[in-house]
Amino acid sequence: MGERAEALVELAADALLARDADAAAAVIAGDRELDALELEVEGTAVQLLALQQPMARDLRFLVGAIKVSSDLERVGDHAVNIAQSTRRLAELAAGAGAAVPRPAPELEDMARRARRMLADALDAFTRGDGALGRRVCAADDAVDALYDSMFRILLTHMMADARTITPALELLLVSRNLERVADLATNIGEDAVYVAEAKQIRHGAERAAERAAERGGAS
Repeated sequence: MGERAEALVELAADALLARDADAAAAVIAGDRELDALELEVEGTAVQLLALQQPMARDLRFLVGAIKVSSDLERVGDHAVNIAQSTRRLAELAAGAGAAVPRPAPELEDMARRARRMLADALDAFTRGDGALGRRVCAADDAVDALYDSMFRILLTHMMADARTITPALELLLVSRNLERVADLATNIGEDAVYVAEAKQIRHGAERAAERAAERGGAS
C-alpha cells in the first residue's frame, strides 16, 4: 500500500510538471487499487486483533497499521486531486484567453519533500524507527513554509494579470494537496514513534507530559 501511494504521488507530480493528461488519468485509475488495499489491510488487522489478542508492541503495530492504511488511502485521494487539476490546467493551456503560469520551483520542491517525507515515514513505521519518525515530523515545517511561499507567488500572478486567476487557483489547489500529503506523512511518523517507543507525540502530547512531570518533580 505504501509503495502504491508513493508511486501515485510521484506520478501525479510528474504529470503536473509535464502537463501530461494521460499520466494524470493513470493516477485517477490507480487510486481504486489503493482503496481496495485499505479494506484488505483493515480486515487483516482486525482479524489478527480478534484471533491472536496481541500485546505490547504487536498490539501497537496492528492498531497503527489500521490508522496508517487510512492515511495512505487519503494520500491517494490527494494524488487524484492533483491529477484532476493537471487535466484542467492542460485544457486551459490548450484553450484561448488563459495565461497559464508554469509551476514555480517552490512547487517542485514541495512535491520532492512531500514524497521524501512519505517514504521516510513508511520506513520508520515498518522498521519501528522512532528517531526517523521524529525527523519526518520535524520536516513538515519546511513544506508548510513552501506552501506559504506558493500562496504569495500565485497571488502576485493573479494581481498582475487577471487571465492567470483560474490556472493560479488550480496551482494553489495542487500545493494545498501536497501540503496535506506532508501532513499525512507526519501522522505516519507519529505512529512510528508510538510503535517504537509507546509514546504519543500527537498534538503536543509528549511535551505536555514532560511539563506535567516537571511540575510533579518541583512539588
